[in-house]
Amino acid sequence: MAIESGVPAEPAIISNDIVLLGLISATLGVIFWLASGPTPFWRKFFAWVPALLLCYFVPALYNTVGLIDGENSSLYNPVASRVMLPAALVLLTLSVDLKGILKLGPRLLFVFCAGTIGVVLGAIVSFQVMEWVHPPAVAGDTWKGMAALSGSWIGGGANMVAIREVYGVDATLFGQFAVVDVAFASLWMATLLFLANRAAQIDARSGADTRALDEMKERIAAYEAANARMPTLTDLMIIVGLAFGTVGLAHAVATPLAAWFGANVAAAPQFSLDSPFVWVVVMSTAAGLGLSFTRVRRMESVGASRMGTVFLYFLIACIGMQMDFMKLASRPELLAIGGIWMAVHVLVIWGAARMVKAPLFYFGVGSMGNIGAAASAPVIAAAFHPSLAPVGVLLGTVGYATGTVIAYGLGQVLRLMAGQ
Repeated sequence: MAIESGVPAEPAIISNDIVLLGLISATLGVIFWLASGPTPFWRKFFAWVPALLLCYFVPALYNTVGLIDGENSSLYNPVASRVMLPAALVLLTLSVDLKGILKLGPRLLFVFCAGTIGVVLGAIVSFQVMEWVHPPAVAGDTWKGMAALSGSWIGGGANMVAIREVYGVDATLFGQFAVVDVAFASLWMATLLFLANRAAQIDARSGADTRALDEMKERIAAYEAANARMPTLTDLMIIVGLAFGTVGLAHAVATPLAAWFGANVAAAPQFSLDSPFVWVVVMSTAAGLGLSFTRVRRMESVGASRMGTVFLYFLIACIGMQMDFMKLASRPELLAIGGIWMAVHVLVIWGAARMVKAPLFYFGVGSMGNIGAAASAPVIAAAFHPSLAPVGVLLGTVGYATGTVIAYGLGQVLRLMAGQ
């Protein structure tokens, strides 16, 4: 049971995960049925509000009002993040056009690196501004919590935990910054989902060069049109078997592999190589990419990526149900730090994207490749086009590999700024 200010929190109305699974599934079904436009009102509504955004916010509302307890549910971990996410990665990457991704060019990597620089600068700027405006906000061990948060915003949850262990972050402080993490990362993700629905208009106004991206989408559309057919029961069973069979194999190998790296490679924690989840993501992605060079790629013609997208939507809902809108105001000084920090990151990556006339997709996936890593970057990428999800995976994996090292260095800078 959660404790807030010494007072036990009220238990959620729905505590059974099977009932919660039904609620989330029914919610997604209703949202997509309404998005299909059964009445003129809903057609107009979803012309402005993308279904993807509601898949995130409606479960968050359930959690906020106490209908569910998303933080303590096992639907996100292990079901969504450890099973459905890697299954989605397999299905979305087995049809990937790797040559097309490489043709997207160095601009994407430039924007992604600018996002990382934005996170580093954001931490320093937010610390300094709060030291001027409200010194108690950054007093004591606050720098440790910020270092841990930077691990998450450059890499992911595994990197955040690694930095917690490196700097010995207090459990309460870690939990408070975890709220900041979920709050701002979730709100930014929701913003990007909203913007993705208007990518064409935004790119047209900004004069972005979308030729490489458009060519890739056209190739994918042409391939789907030439090969699409109605799936049979055998096709669907093969898709399910490929997805969950690969996920099972990845988990079977990931745990002993992570343990071996943790025991035998001194630098393993710095690169999150001792985290089984990192290896599950890497192996699922690698397996999907490997299959894309074989005849298995033909499964895309019977809806492999659509099945993967279904898993992604469920993941979005499970991410949303962990958010509690009321907790955003529980410690305003930390929220101020997070707000300034995120604003600097957005400004830096936006400036980099404008500098090279990058399309909105580069901006969105470059940002979320840092802030959300491999768990969220493919969701944002798929919001632009399902076939682009592997781009988010690749950038998120880079974040996992560099997050701990960069966050450790940033922690040393924050420590000096704190005078410790």
